[in-house]
Amino acid sequence: MWVLWALLRGRGNPLRRATDRREAWIALGALLLLVVGAPAAGWAGGAVADAALQRSVRAQHEERHPVEAVVVGPAGRERFAGDPEGGVERAAHTWVVASWEAPDGGPRTGEVATASRPGPPGSPVRIWTDAAGHPVPPPMDGSTARTHAVLGGIGTFLLAAVCVEAGRRLVVGRMARRRYARLDREWAEAGPDWGRAGTGG
Repeated sequence: MWVLWALLRGRGNPLRRATDRREAWIALGALLLLVVGAPAAGWAGGAVADAALQRSVRAQHEERHPVEAVVVGPAGRERFAGDPEGGVERAAHTWVVASWEAPDGGPRTGEVATASRPGPPGSPVRIWTDAAGHPVPPPMDGSTARTHAVLGGIGTFLLAAVCVEAGRRLVVGRMARRRYARLDREWAEAGPDWGRAGTGG
């Protein structure tokens, strides 16, 4: 509303410059983009991210399968958050040596991560493997993917809003510099005659 008030205020004022009207129109356009364009960009960005993440979720669930393994013993070494072989998600898991059966029926043994506290050797533990029987992280669930998509949409909205405001400031700044340059030229032209009698000043 303040932008409309700025546009309508002083319409008949002879001191109101054309640049003032242009700056008010630019402010109105920026406000409309912030109110309509930025949310639309955020919604579109979130929708695109959600579609891509849901496809990834479906692909992961098709490629990864839960397998019942048997605990052989504790892992030979500890893995921390900074371990390049263990990501942030794996850092919170417990690592054990387990044995399981690959899809081709062959036995497999190796270090695997489990979110639950494993029992003693010989106790069952659930792991995830790929088509070749190699241990892999659990697939992402749909709710986690949707949460990431919402965060992506919020990030897109904020980025669009920052771009709109930066564009407005850039355009208004250029207009102000041009106005000051024109005033400097006009002052330089009128300067030599300033205060002289008969100059019409």
